[in-house]
Amino acid sequence: MNTEVFAARHIGITERDLPHMLKTIGVESMEQLIYETIPDDIKLKKPLDLPKGISEHEFLSHLNELAKKNKVFKTYIGLGYHETLTPSVIKRNILENPGWYTAYTPYQAEIAQGRLEALLNFQTMVADLTGMEIANASLLDESTAAAEAMSMLFELRSRQQKKDGAVKFFVSEEILPQTLSLLETRAIPLGIELVVGNHEGFDFSDEYYGTLLQYPGKHGQVNDYASFVKKAKANEIKVAVAADILSLVMLTPPGEWGVDAVVGTTQRFGIPLGYGGPHAAFFATKEAYKRNIPGRIIGITKDTDGNPALRMALQTREQHIKRDKATSNICTAQVLLAVMAGMYAVYHGPEGLKYIAGKVHHQTKKLANTLENYGFEQLNTAYFDTIQVKVKNTERLREIAESKSINLYYIDDATVSVSLNEAVSDTDVNVLVSCFLESQELKEKTSANIELEEIIPAHLQRQAPFMEHEVFNSYHSETELMRYIKKLERKDLALNHSMISLGSCTMKLNAASEMLPLSWPEWGNIHPFVPVNQALGYQEVLKSLEEQLNIITGFSATSLQPNSGAQGEYAGLMVIRAYHESQGEGHRNICLIPASAHGTNPASAVMAGMKVVVTKTDEKGNIDIVDLEEKAEKHAENLAALMVTYPSTHGVFESSIKQITKLIHNNGGQVYMDGANMNAQVGLTNPATIGADVCHLNLHKTFAIPHGGGGPGVGPICVAEHLKPFLPTNPVIETGGENAITAISAAPWGSSLVCLISYGYIKMLGTGGLTKATEAAILNANYIKGRLKDKFDVLYTGERGRAAHEMIIDCRPFKANGIEVTDIAKRLIDYGFHAPTVSFPVAGTMMIEPTESESRAELDRFCDALLSIRTEIDEASADETDNVLKNAPHTLGMLTSDAWGHPYSREKAAFPLPYVAENKFWPSIRRTDEAFGDRNLMCTCAPIEDYIEA
Repeated sequence: MNTEVFAARHIGITERDLPHMLKTIGVESMEQLIYETIPDDIKLKKPLDLPKGISEHEFLSHLNELAKKNKVFKTYIGLGYHETLTPSVIKRNILENPGWYTAYTPYQAEIAQGRLEALLNFQTMVADLTGMEIANASLLDESTAAAEAMSMLFELRSRQQKKDGAVKFFVSEEILPQTLSLLETRAIPLGIELVVGNHEGFDFSDEYYGTLLQYPGKHGQVNDYASFVKKAKANEIKVAVAADILSLVMLTPPGEWGVDAVVGTTQRFGIPLGYGGPHAAFFATKEAYKRNIPGRIIGITKDTDGNPALRMALQTREQHIKRDKATSNICTAQVLLAVMAGMYAVYHGPEGLKYIAGKVHHQTKKLANTLENYGFEQLNTAYFDTIQVKVKNTERLREIAESKSINLYYIDDATVSVSLNEAVSDTDVNVLVSCFLESQELKEKTSANIELEEIIPAHLQRQAPFMEHEVFNSYHSETELMRYIKKLERKDLALNHSMISLGSCTMKLNAASEMLPLSWPEWGNIHPFVPVNQALGYQEVLKSLEEQLNIITGFSATSLQPNSGAQGEYAGLMVIRAYHESQGEGHRNICLIPASAHGTNPASAVMAGMKVVVTKTDEKGNIDIVDLEEKAEKHAENLAALMVTYPSTHGVFESSIKQITKLIHNNGGQVYMDGANMNAQVGLTNPATIGADVCHLNLHKTFAIPHGGGGPGVGPICVAEHLKPFLPTNPVIETGGENAITAISAAPWGSSLVCLISYGYIKMLGTGGLTKATEAAILNANYIKGRLKDKFDVLYTGERGRAAHEMIIDCRPFKANGIEVTDIAKRLIDYGFHAPTVSFPVAGTMMIEPTESESRAELDRFCDALLSIRTEIDEASADETDNVLKNAPHTLGMLTSDAWGHPYSREKAAFPLPYVAENKFWPSIRRTDEAFGDRNLMCTCAPIEDYIEA
């Protein structure tokens, strides 16, 4: 074999495997399989216009050369982003460890206890530092978290406020600029009226339902908001605060004022800047609002044996349940980054965080006092890490600072702000001082000891203890933290153990060569608001990736700004909305969505100010054309868009797709294609060919960014020429089209750092490899279908009997034997596999997607497991529930107990097939009690005896 061909390393199927697999499927060749799977009228007529693939060595050399084009300055811009020091033990054992970055969202709690514990630590850290009662397991970035707070408080308006039309939301002028831009984006479709001003002049009238404050302010001023909050409460106005989490180590937590929500980012807890992300935002609130919190919450419950267990709590808030009634379209988080930030807190502990915050504050006071000693005016009366300084000419200062590889934030012609961070040394402070002196031609004085007075008023200094739980006070040596991380990792089943065949989620290989550059400082230590000429390496990668995605989708332009698939959906719909308004048709607000669509689709449409009209699917799972035509014509005057997933959520290439898109266009609407299943299209067809106008792509699915246990994700949108002018911008670094909508995410190019992965994936596979990857995904799905067809019913197929890249097996008939689909999911754990997607899009079914990265041997092991389980189902009966399926999964403790009263053997329970013994994965708990956990909600690290029944 040619060892330099990346496709041979990424694609698991070899030429030797093909004859057997094709025979099992019932076709003569790959060409026949693709012909029978994809409608002929949408197939691409020529290969993708991309270069051929390069080797891994060539890619790493190429990226090293690009990295040299990035200028890593000492950056003191602030605005929510700070240089940080990632502890090496966290970098090596989490960020660079596939045991952590290849795990899936913890829906199967029994094989995710490690990740769940790490997230519980994160939630506890956030709740403690903010002084709030409950926190979620992270959001996408600070600005989107602030927008979620605005929306949540809007939903929480009293009946009287809704009746009186209280729609005003006050935003302090101290807010970060990117947050204000994003609030503007979110507010307009919901009918929220933003009012920006000085909090000291706020009139607390009953026209307002809520407010948002920044703590400290965008230029560093620490305000006392206690009386403001008290007045707001007296007038039934709810209060959210965007807070700097490191400052809360020293400042009074907002929870002590009685606020309703606290949001922010944990980026400065050991997460690289990465030119904007990914970073884990936080969202903390009152327990009374627990059913309104966006995103995911980790809670504590018990398992079948009564032992403590963790799981995702309150899952009925998920969008696939609430759909257009959901108040948020958030269905993911930034789990990998939240785990890192939580471990940063575990490693340093409360005393370590006090030291770090104290050092940052001390260096800031030292800088301020030194400058004041030279006659500079410092404007902030109280500050934590950021000062505002008056200068004669900021342009002269910029010239000098940049000559010394320093970035500051230039507020106006005569004012500059400087934000310090944990990496700042005494030498750095001295160099900063020299820049100011040189800019005003002042000579350096003989150094003298300057008395550093207390700058934070006593009543704003934190008194409350935090992070007192044992976990934050036990692992402060590298040895101990390394072992703790490993202990948690062993409880999780990730892609480094076995195939994860989740339909709609695409758990493919995240190649090491794609991942390695994420640790390089030339990529990690770039602030998102540096001058573009300091990030030329990034610019080349991002522009190239945009062009690659244009070619793959057939569209004209791409925005990389959305930092999740759901954000991509929302961005696409907002661009469609802007387009209609530009045509004088802003009244168009009807969004048609098939009943089979992912739940984020209707949630995104409602957030974009559209009214959802659901269209039917026929008995074959396809869009009901008659029903669609009837509804499109009925709403022709107001039709805004159709949201369609292709291939469908049922795993079928619908042959009527061009007829469907034409129908929408004929009735004045635009077609939004959900790109969740793009990995079945690349190189064979594309959204432009099927007639779509815009699509989002899940880079964490099709283009190899790892799921990281539920995030990071990137959800760029690709658009046709007529929608290009409306792509989103950023208020600090301009992006997007000439008629750009306001921000979708905080950073100009979203989570830029992980875009390196997708760039590498495309670069190394090249035009031929990308197409082969798509063909292999379709091959593998149909091979599994071929192996299972005699024992499991496949619910939907294409017109020629083929599946696309995924398929749905029907488990509902097994209820006659007393077996539910959940029993099969849990039993698969005993065989060493994560279950496929359970009960979506059809209740009582499993959706299986093998991806192109799996070998035939692994596919066979998975099929052998399901076929063995099928035999076990036949052995079960509805009258006798003590069976191997109902009791699954079986833990090591259960198997080694002195008592064994089950009618089947321990060997059958633990080692049902010979291969299992070679690589046994032991679940750490038995099945979780979901109802108990929701009745007794506990989402922080309290002593276990406090909430587990005796």
